[in-house]
Amino acid sequence: MGGEELRGLMRRFPAGVAIVGVDLEGERLGLTIGTLIPLSLEPPLVGFAVRREAALHELLRRSETFGVSLLAAGQEAVAQHFARGVPPIALWEGIGAREKEGPPLLVGAIGWLTGRVSAEVPVGEDTFFVGEVLSVEEGARERPLVYVDRGYVNA
Repeated sequence: MGGEELRGLMRRFPAGVAIVGVDLEGERLGLTIGTLIPLSLEPPLVGFAVRREAALHELLRRSETFGVSLLAAGQEAVAQHFARGVPPIALWEGIGAREKEGPPLLVGAIGWLTGRVSAEVPVGEDTFFVGEVLSVEEGARERPLVYVDRGYVNA
């Protein structure tokens, strides 16, 4: 059994789409992820994987906090924008971010959370980050955006 068989099967299993964002001393980055999972309610913990070669990886490790925007149906363009690896200077052009202190959170999401990295686990070509959840806020009562079979779908 190889990685391609696993990849083929997992493409058929839908994953919620979120943007993880950090702001470290004015350097703001965001990355589309499909691996956000709740790990614990007490204490509140989430986990997600980030490829070690991603620009966000080292910034996330150095940042005190991160933000997660859970994307709503219809936000495919936003998901694609942050998945492409847009150069940081153009990353936020035309993207609606909420004007709040702390890590960037995107407008129109179904919810937001902020957290602090509490553990890092190397896994293959990625790092699995465990984050202690600091705040949770519900957004619009829309259907979520999910990724399945190589494309975004409005669930």
